[in-house]
Amino acid sequence: MITAAQPPHLTPDDYLQLEARSPVKHEYINGEIVAMAGASDAHVTIALNAAALLRSHLRGTGCRVYISDMKVRLDACNCFYYPDVFVTCDPRDQETSIYKRFPCLIVEVLSDSTEAFDRGDKFIHYQTLNSLQEYVLINTRQQRVETFCRNSSGLWVLQSYTADQPVLQLTSIDWSGTLADLYEEVTLETQSAPAPPTP
Repeated sequence: MITAAQPPHLTPDDYLQLEARSPVKHEYINGEIVAMAGASDAHVTIALNAAALLRSHLRGTGCRVYISDMKVRLDACNCFYYPDVFVTCDPRDQETSIYKRFPCLIVEVLSDSTEAFDRGDKFIHYQTLNSLQEYVLINTRQQRVETFCRNSSGLWVLQSYTADQPVLQLTSIDWSGTLADLYEEVTLETQSAPAPPTP
């Protein structure tokens, strides 16, 4: 992500007004906005596959699947994020058309530029959502999915899925599927080479 030039400490209403007119999407983090970079072929294909699989599973249940053009509002940390995919089953989310507040499942597809943030501060922020039951990270360099599921004690339990365990379970929406379906038609990215040391 690239930090955009903007007046400091925008209010949420300021942000929403600016975002409605902006040709570029921005996430909002406690008064500051961050421009979102474009995504790779692998990133977009994985996100599309995930959304299609979840949409098919949830059709007719009252739950809704959203992709990266819909914001999630996090009041506790004064943030707005654009998850790659998320699911809400809360009817209160039908009261707002430009953001949602009560997702039960959030999926982020990892990229080199965002992986540390998705694993770190963003996950910490997402944990402030009382509705959130599951957080999923999908790798673009290998077939690997990590799910963090909130248990009855409020602790986040990690489950990893790779070629050795190819059947993926999402307990928040009672869904199971295969890594092969999630990675269908995906050309995995190569590992970025580290920058050479400066003399």
